[in-house]
Amino acid sequence: MTTYDPPRPWIASYAEGVPSELDAVSGSLVDIVDASARDYPDAPALQFFGRVTTYRDLQDQISRAAEGLRSLGVKAGDPVAIVLPNCPQHIVAFYAVLRLGAVVVEHNPLYTPRELRKQFEDHGAKHAIVWNKVVRTVQEFPSDLRVDALVSIDVTRAMPAATRFALRLPIAKARESRAALTEKVSGTVLWEKVLGASPLAPSHPRPATDDLAIIQYTSGTTGVPKGASLTHRNLLANAAQSRAWVPQITRGEGCVVYAVLPMFHAYGLTLCLTFAMSMGARLVLFPRFDPDMVLAVTKKHPATFLPLVPPIADRLLKASLEKGVPLTGTDIAISGAMALPHDLVVPFEAESGGYLVEGYGLSECSPVLMANPVAANRVPGTVGLPLPGTECRVVDPDNPTSDVAPGAAGELLVRGPQVFDGYFGRPEETEAVFVDGWFRTGDIVTIDDAGFVRIVDRIKELIITGGFNVAPTEVENVLRQHPLVEDVAVVGLPDEHSGEEVVAAVVLAPGAALDEDAIRTFARGILTPYKVPRRVVVVDELPKSLIGKVLRRQVREQLLTGS
Repeated sequence: MTTYDPPRPWIASYAEGVPSELDAVSGSLVDIVDASARDYPDAPALQFFGRVTTYRDLQDQISRAAEGLRSLGVKAGDPVAIVLPNCPQHIVAFYAVLRLGAVVVEHNPLYTPRELRKQFEDHGAKHAIVWNKVVRTVQEFPSDLRVDALVSIDVTRAMPAATRFALRLPIAKARESRAALTEKVSGTVLWEKVLGASPLAPSHPRPATDDLAIIQYTSGTTGVPKGASLTHRNLLANAAQSRAWVPQITRGEGCVVYAVLPMFHAYGLTLCLTFAMSMGARLVLFPRFDPDMVLAVTKKHPATFLPLVPPIADRLLKASLEKGVPLTGTDIAISGAMALPHDLVVPFEAESGGYLVEGYGLSECSPVLMANPVAANRVPGTVGLPLPGTECRVVDPDNPTSDVAPGAAGELLVRGPQVFDGYFGRPEETEAVFVDGWFRTGDIVTIDDAGFVRIVDRIKELIITGGFNVAPTEVENVLRQHPLVEDVAVVGLPDEHSGEEVVAAVVLAPGAALDEDAIRTFARGILTPYKVPRRVVVVDELPKSLIGKVLRRQVREQLLTGS
């Protein structure tokens, strides 16, 4: 492995109080909650529809849930599937699994049965902790994927008594809300039974720093699910890097973090599940993003730290202005997953009186790699500076051992304590993304003299819509099953609301006429809604390489220019 150490011009641009290096981490993620429970036992840890859980209570629930899961057969090293929206039970389940030395596998609860099944086929978990709205999907898996223990969670059980009573009222709106949140199930172990166990014995072995903690799925260009294997060290380091980036936020009860991003996503997981808990923060949980729900909390507990994506920032700002509920007190909002328009930053900051800065990361990197300084010297249009302890190179993508000239565009390579070691069970794919110990991000960037990084293009052809990754191949494979479609290429086109919209360029079958609604309805039956093409465009033929591979970049250019 090379010992090459590239220059790090970005350190000189760090905001005041941000260190250039961090101490090596030790222990495990479980220590995060233990430390906050020790330092702030009676402080609010979680808030859900107004109901508060203290750090002391959270620690107790984690210990009891760990014993309950142990009694169901969960052992160190076992993958345990979690399929939950944002709710208190999610945090408890996450840390209870880790306390046993087992491995958390996060899943999107809105995935279709087919998408969910593919991930279970890959990781092979025999224990699952599942939202009762998704239980039936897991129960209908083929026999070779059946789990040994299926724990079901009713998220309404974590709500205040008054809210639960309102959901039971015999009126249409209450029935509709209840149906969206919970469903009767059978043949499962109830979460309340798991929590009813005695606390786990303190002597039970704890996970080690380099043990596998999480398998985080990320869409590859092939559409095949790949799980990034993240250790306790990776995630502890990224939480520490995030804390170091915002030295103006004081650890303890005054810190308020909003979980409006889904915690099954790497971005929401790190900044809510680990960073917030390590700060001893009040983590306000939202099962889905609703501007009115967020503004209601803002009146009393404005966010000290608000991770979001541009569409959420935009909707929140508009709702704030329309409702006359100011965002004042929202200190730091950090945006990721897609480009942050400067014409959104200016009014958002004027309304909040705080900062809205852009960052960048990948699931393979726990995920945060860089962010703009929370200071006057941030640079709009860039994704900021590498975090402390993060090293970067810009190389020739065709010869990734060769650095390009300073300031020139090339592929971004990174290394640091938050960078994963590889994909779960996929050594060949792992080998393909590392060069001499450096991780190939697949993104084309420039780094200026002050160290600010600008994303120029993506080698990987993932579409990022609303902060979620869509693999074009996966969508194309579905659309090709439709009888009207002879061939298809799926690309992302710019969209002011979602960053990119999914667009399908189709060659129709001989004699067929376009029925866009029929094609999109067919896709909705197989794919999660955000993967379904927003538009279907008919083309006579698709540009292809000499070996017959569709050239998506050319397709995208043709659709943009109308040629």
